Amino acid sequence: MFPLYDTIPSRRKPYVVYVLILVNVIFFIYQQTLSRPELIQFLYNFGLVPARFTSQRWSQIWHLRTGLDLYSPKWLSFVTHMFLHGGWSHLIGNMWFLGIFGDNVEDNMGHFRFAIFYISSGLLAATVHFLFNLGSQVPMVGASGAISAVMGAYYVLFPYSRVISFVPTFFLPFLIAIPAGVYLLVWFVFQIISGIADSAVNSGVAYWAHAGGFVIGMVWGFFRRRKAYYW
Repeated sequence: MFPLYDTIPSRRKPYVVYVLILVNVIFFIYQQTLSRPELIQFLYNFGLVPARFTSQRWSQIWHLRTGLDLYSPKWLSFVTHMFLHGGWSHLIGNMWFLGIFGDNVEDNMGHFRFAIFYISSGLLAATVHFLFNLGSQVPMVGASGAISAVMGAYYVLFPYSRVISFVPTFFLPFLIAIPAGVYLLVWFVFQIISGIADSAVNSGVAYWAHAGGFVIGMVWGFFRRRKAYYW
């Protein structure tokens, strides 16, 4: 089932969502201008590679390969990884989900608060991935952690919304309206199950960043519902 749109209109234009999509597209277009060796080096330097923090030997080897000082930009990778993607399908999928769920969350939180929520949630989701993959030498790239937080906040704030989804069949594809609470809960459980299963095969998908981001977004959502914020 592929989500097409939700049933809740926004009262305000989601300008932060538009800017985030634009920035992600710009970074991806830049990636397309790089040669393959340059692209690999770029992703390893600005994607989140846990081994750069946990393995001095690996960090030194990578430093010798690139001639770059890894000790200044590596902490920045907790932010920069959110604006890089591994391919067109990765980019389009992430931006599609951000567009569907982000506009209502931004409408609820306000532009400035949503921007803070998005970046901070992406940082925390990356930290969850880091803790579950301390020795990984694979760069994590993509906005999935932050977007998962948007989905978690949506789950709490708009549980009675409907997600109109495309269901492919062999004979007659059709659309179905799924309660947002059900759709997002199933998605979250799938991330947990996939994360556990992936620990044995290491597919390279950051399932724990997805699950962690979703929980972080739920926490933000509960605070919004209780109006327990003072800034």
